[in-house]
Amino acid sequence: MVIPRLIEHKRDGHALTPEQWSSLIREYTLGRVPDYQMSALLMAIVFRGLEPAELAALTDAMIASGDRLRFEGHPVPVADKHSTGGVGDKVSLVLAPMVASCGVAVPMMSGRGLGHTGGTLDKLESIPGFRTDLSLREARDQIDRLGCAMLGQTPEIAPADKRLYALRDVTGTVESVPLLAASIMSKKLAEGLNGLVLDVKTGSGAFLTDSALALELARTMIGLGESRGCPTVALLTAMDRPLGRACGNALEVEEAIEALRGRGPADLMEVTYALAAEMLALVGAAPDLIEARRRLEEAVTSGRALETFARVIEAQGGNPAVVDDPAVLPQARAVEVFRAERGGRVERVEPRRIGRAIVELGGGRATLEDSIDPTVGFVVTVKPGDVVRAGEPIASVFARDQSGVALGMAALREAVTIGEHGRLTPLISHRITARGVDAPPEALGCPS
Repeated sequence: MVIPRLIEHKRDGHALTPEQWSSLIREYTLGRVPDYQMSALLMAIVFRGLEPAELAALTDAMIASGDRLRFEGHPVPVADKHSTGGVGDKVSLVLAPMVASCGVAVPMMSGRGLGHTGGTLDKLESIPGFRTDLSLREARDQIDRLGCAMLGQTPEIAPADKRLYALRDVTGTVESVPLLAASIMSKKLAEGLNGLVLDVKTGSGAFLTDSALALELARTMIGLGESRGCPTVALLTAMDRPLGRACGNALEVEEAIEALRGRGPADLMEVTYALAAEMLALVGAAPDLIEARRRLEEAVTSGRALETFARVIEAQGGNPAVVDDPAVLPQARAVEVFRAERGGRVERVEPRRIGRAIVELGGGRATLEDSIDPTVGFVVTVKPGDVVRAGEPIASVFARDQSGVALGMAALREAVTIGEHGRLTPLISHRITARGVDAPPEALGCPS
């Protein structure tokens, strides 16, 4: 195989054959195709896209590059959820134990931070001792015992995607519908699921800021899932402001624990309940979305969901005391309150600027080798449409030192705009299934 010829072929707008994709991904997984050549091909895909047959071949090749989780004969249905990424998006931390406590097995396989967005694995690893590097055997055994495992992409699952995921993060090739679809679905289809729910973010802080592209991504992933025997549903959710209040790894864990107590921010709770209800209904664990939501709320109020999270933390080597004492989490050395510089109405809370600032503070990666500082980030207490007074506290910066505080304060001055007009866009704008867009947000019990 002559890799430069394949790059040129794709660059010039032509399709590669399924055999070429299969060989290319196999050789890359084995280390016989260097990253610099794969980076060039990824950039060609960003500009030229993939034809449907190419996308199917790429996805199948990535699945075939490794092993699968197997749940044949499992006594309860198996479901998972995936988010396309956002700022303040700690939904997985809340949803996985919540759904598991309602009798659905959840092999929550997540990723690390990508671009300006946070990663579930980085958040979980801010819990002292927490292991995300479970093997497939360990994950399956834990799911059999507890109904839930929260793990990273194992060396056995789609190893080609694991390499490509990290490469895309540092080569400016994240925002591509086919690359996003193939990456997400190769992992999820290798989990042996009975159903998959997708949280497709849209807005200025999403990878795909345009709602039409977000819809295209949702339909593309649903098609890949349905054609491979995995019923798939997607919700389009707002990422034109951070989700919840906390943005940053340890800060988001603390907020997720509050959510499992039923005390989370309203927007976080609504998105989590909506996605979790879809999971229960999709695999037949509840007759409809209304009953699914009732059961989920009961799992929270009874304490079962939080107890499940504590058991998962302990099983994966973490300190379960964190659910009762957030001081167990690593703490920032410098904290400062950000106050509104003028009175008026909040017009904008720009999530992309906040996400990038977390990376600049050390809470994300600029290169493959970067380590993460779990303590840094922001807590932003206002949303677009809120009325504030001059001097009112509206956010806090959590940093390593005073220079980090200064960086964070400058980022907030750019991210938060106060003026005369501002409004909150719908939290959930579309529900998409294989049949199309078939329900308004009101059917999910969410604000419109």
